[in-house]
Amino acid sequence: MKTVSVPTTRSVLFRAHPLALAVAFALPAAAQPPDAAPDAVPSAISAATPSCPIGAISCAPRKADWSLCKPGDLFDFYVPDLPREGDRDAAPTDITAQNSRSTDGNRFELQGQARVQQHDQLIRADAFSYERDSTAWTAEGHVRYQDRSLLLSADRGSGRTEPSQSTLENVRYQLIDARGNGVAATATMPDQTHAHLTGSTFTTCDLDAPQWHFAVRDLTLDQDEGVGRGRDVTFHIGDVPVFWLPYARFPLDDRRVSGFLYPTIGYSNQRGFDLTLPYYLNLAPNYDATLYPRLMTHRGLMLGGEFRYLTAGSNGELDFTYLPDDRDADRDRGLFHWRNATVFNANWGAAIDLNHASDDRYFEDFGRSLNMAATSLLPSSAYLNGRGTWWNASFGADRYQITDPELPGIAEPYRRLPRATFEGEKALFGGLDWGVKSEFVAFSKDDALDGQRLDLYPYLAYPIERAGWFVRPEIGYRYTTYDLDRSDNDTPDRGVPIYSLDAGLVFERGFTLGDHAWTQTLEPRLYYLRVPYRNQDDIPVFDTQIVPFTFGQMFRTNSFVGADRQADANNLTLALTTRVLDDATGDERLSASIGQIRYFDEQRVQLPGVAPTDWNGSAYVGNLTLSLNPRWRLTVDQQWNPNSDRTDLSAVGVQHRFGAEGVLNLSYRFRRGFIEQADASALIPIGTNWRIVARNNYSLNESKTLERFVGLERDSCCTAWRVIAREWVRNVEGELDKALFFEIEFKGVGAFGQRSEDFLTRAVRGYQSRW
Repeated sequence: MKTVSVPTTRSVLFRAHPLALAVAFALPAAAQPPDAAPDAVPSAISAATPSCPIGAISCAPRKADWSLCKPGDLFDFYVPDLPREGDRDAAPTDITAQNSRSTDGNRFELQGQARVQQHDQLIRADAFSYERDSTAWTAEGHVRYQDRSLLLSADRGSGRTEPSQSTLENVRYQLIDARGNGVAATATMPDQTHAHLTGSTFTTCDLDAPQWHFAVRDLTLDQDEGVGRGRDVTFHIGDVPVFWLPYARFPLDDRRVSGFLYPTIGYSNQRGFDLTLPYYLNLAPNYDATLYPRLMTHRGLMLGGEFRYLTAGSNGELDFTYLPDDRDADRDRGLFHWRNATVFNANWGAAIDLNHASDDRYFEDFGRSLNMAATSLLPSSAYLNGRGTWWNASFGADRYQITDPELPGIAEPYRRLPRATFEGEKALFGGLDWGVKSEFVAFSKDDALDGQRLDLYPYLAYPIERAGWFVRPEIGYRYTTYDLDRSDNDTPDRGVPIYSLDAGLVFERGFTLGDHAWTQTLEPRLYYLRVPYRNQDDIPVFDTQIVPFTFGQMFRTNSFVGADRQADANNLTLALTTRVLDDATGDERLSASIGQIRYFDEQRVQLPGVAPTDWNGSAYVGNLTLSLNPRWRLTVDQQWNPNSDRTDLSAVGVQHRFGAEGVLNLSYRFRRGFIEQADASALIPIGTNWRIVARNNYSLNESKTLERFVGLERDSCCTAWRVIAREWVRNVEGELDKALFFEIEFKGVGAFGQRSEDFLTRAVRGYQSRW
């Protein structure tokens, strides 16, 4: 073995490399890089701690997990000790062979274990030859190429370095950092940015066990345009061809390319077999569109579309669906949605969200995802919004459409056209703050009283905050006036002063339990509110409701939301909170609060039809959150009403995380006069490949199941799938629907079937998708 100096041999190495990369780009090259080098891939599945924190409302899906693939599954000619970091261009080129010769100073030949290396790039063959004048080169016998991201083998290679041209025969390739492997009968590169392959394949599976692969008879790659074009494309599962396309066009990089997207497939009693085949249109760099033809055997063919745009100051999307002559309803059905956000400058912008459904059962029949049940109201709004250092303002309009057939027309909220708001708070002098809250609205509704309302609330506050305590006295005056479309008393108004004092203390103590240090706080808080009574019976109710009673509601100046009612008050809120903090991590392991409002006068202001109350105190409100460790969490919310001597609200939830992925949720929810439900859900891993996901939500007061489902998931090196059988109450009449959903993911390529990730994240708290 001897080292030789061959002029321009370096070019052979560099010109072969772009072609090798082109082979790697041959089919969907969006394979995700693994989390670690292939010879040491850690398994997140066997991790000791949960992959999603206890108590998290939703858990983001993990990236494609390659830990189930064979570790170190690389071509047998892989050299593990090549550099993976550093500057390739600055490194020298080393050339070795058992024999070398040059007969005329123009043709150079290397024979026997020929090897050319520059930094991480290594090419080997039985023999090399190179002609200086023509820049022609050949590599014969056991041609092997390797760099930090690619392995490639071929029986023979030839080409030129100037201009760059290369051809390889009987190619095998493997991506190291972006997982994938395949073969090609021939790979020709007429220049550095174009390639032509025949008889090529691509898969992300293990080398000796490809569960699926793409086969393309004729493939052209254009890296200038970032596009690949394949003819006679067949997708195989195992050795069985599943589907065939005469022509396919796909991206080679991040640039968008028009073409079909992966379909979604499902089945339900209401829609029958449900197939959507999206087609993506890359119209321009800053806007695109997707068409969604959707075939439902019980309903017909629905056309849907989405148009997205991005300009220097705006972004948004326009969506629609249209189903002519629904076979079940015997009428046209559809949905329209437009969302837009515009920024004019640092202080001003606009937001538009317009929606319209063809009828009140659209979402019940055609929910766009598994978790979209029938919604009662479909909102639309358009606003001009402003914000400064101490103020914010808005001007726009709101409207609602009833999408619940059980709601009468009178339940439709008023249109607010227009609606203007202004709020601000600013320091004056000596610690004194001045603020204002204001709103103007014009209300209208068919067959109902119309009118305009102006609501003003200027106030002064003197907040003081010190270590361990705070106090905030506030005085304000709320004035509300109306201009109504009625003959008598068409300009009612209301003016009332509002006084409040909010004060609290924070005590801390440290203690140890075993060898662990903890900090406990004790936080008493008082809130006094005084609002004189004003008779408001002549004031209509446009948009005002009672705020659900919660712990935070006890510290508001009004028990109503909306300006049509201002509650009278002469009451004192007493509250106490304690927390236990882990000194080592800062995590809050315990939080417990209890409070009550003590009334000193009768509560006279109510909504129409509700009698005044003369209670000495509100319900006692308590909540508790206890996290014993990263695997157990208990939450409790309770409201006990001493006036009726019974519980108004009770909610208890327990969550247990086991292993890295397992989760069990048990909960009970009760609100007097509304609901009483028991809910159980779980994600149960079985070994490293299988998982069961399930939920049962049961109404105790109606003695029926609201929703239940069970699903099975399987994950492997390059393929993952889930199947879900679901039954749920589809509308307020209590009608049931049943459906079977199937989804399969070919890792690094895409998924077929009904996307169920959002649905499972909502239904099973703590659920985390593997793909």
